[in-house]
Amino acid sequence: QVQLVESGGGLVQAGGSLRLSCAASGRTFSTYAMAWFRQAPGSERQFVAGISRSTISTYYADSVKGRFTISRDNAKNTVYLQMNSLKPEDTAVYYCAATNGRVVTTKSDYDHWGRGTQVTVSS
Repeated sequence: QVQLVESGGGLVQAGGSLRLSCAASGRTFSTYAMAWFRQAPGSERQFVAGISRSTISTYYADSVKGRFTISRDNAKNTVYLQMNSLKPEDTAVYYCAATNGRVVTTKSDYDHWGRGTQVTVSS
């Protein structure tokens, strides 16, 4: 079992930056592939970015490519999401997720979830 706690959300103007963190506790963090999802009001929870156990492979939704960067520090049991050039359409609750398998974009394949952190981008 792994517990996930997100932090770093907030209110930012369009064009600004935020860095989200997800701290993990419990089983060995490095055995999990990690991902960030987001959910806007009235919308489905969507894949944003993922990173493999070894940090070698990263994956991004087309909507965030070139603006967001996912990274992890296995020594600190933490995964990050650096978000630059933020747009109002990035406004959502951002969730950290962990899976024993490979990085996939399907939310049902993730076994563990944090409670989320709100990101609001004003125009």
